[in-house]
Amino acid sequence: MSAAPAPSPGTVAPLSGTEAALIGLAALAVVMIPFLWPLVEQFNVMAHEGAHALVAFAMGFKIKSVTIGIDSSGETKYVNDPVTGVRRTLTRPVGYLGPSGFGLCAAKLIENGRVVTVLWLAILLLVLLLFLIRKSFGFFSVPAAIALLVYVTRHAHDGLEEVIIYGMTWLLLLSGVRVAVAHGAGAKDAENLRIVTHIPERIWALLWLVGTLTAVAAGGKWLVLRS
Repeated sequence: MSAAPAPSPGTVAPLSGTEAALIGLAALAVVMIPFLWPLVEQFNVMAHEGAHALVAFAMGFKIKSVTIGIDSSGETKYVNDPVTGVRRTLTRPVGYLGPSGFGLCAAKLIENGRVVTVLWLAILLLVLLLFLIRKSFGFFSVPAAIALLVYVTRHAHDGLEEVIIYGMTWLLLLSGVRVAVAHGAGAKDAENLRIVTHIPERIWALLWLVGTLTAVAAGGKWLVLRS
């Protein structure tokens, strides 16, 4: 494993590959331990619904509301929501790829030495999500997540900040796989996609699984085997 390049001004040197791998193993344990998973699952559903909202906005839709339940269920509604159409269809599959996609972006920023940038982008995206939240548990969980990350920026130093950012990135990557496996063809998004595209739910579930596993492989390489 070759040494990472020296960081440019305003950046933080990434952790070593060994440290990144150990954090990844710890994140995997958190994702797999039943009594810890609900905490991560809330984090996952924020990314899931956030991905729906982000892509819908890019497609020109106006977001009506986002709800996040205490059971980590979620829903994103749009103003004058069409049932069919290319743009609407494109918003449907991104939820299950959202956490992995955000994790992949974070891993790339970390590889480039932009470790702290990951934290500030996460805060920004959560603040934007908060403006869309309507009556649901998200009124509590999203502000709590924002407050936690702001606390980290102000009080976590001497390497702890970097460890938390790496952990957050791994959790996004790994939780994407767990949810894709757990929900599979039974996901509501898969049913909706089958209705509008006539492609079976199992195909969509397989695409989500392949996408999330690919994100773990690529993101893990960027975190652990930096060139």
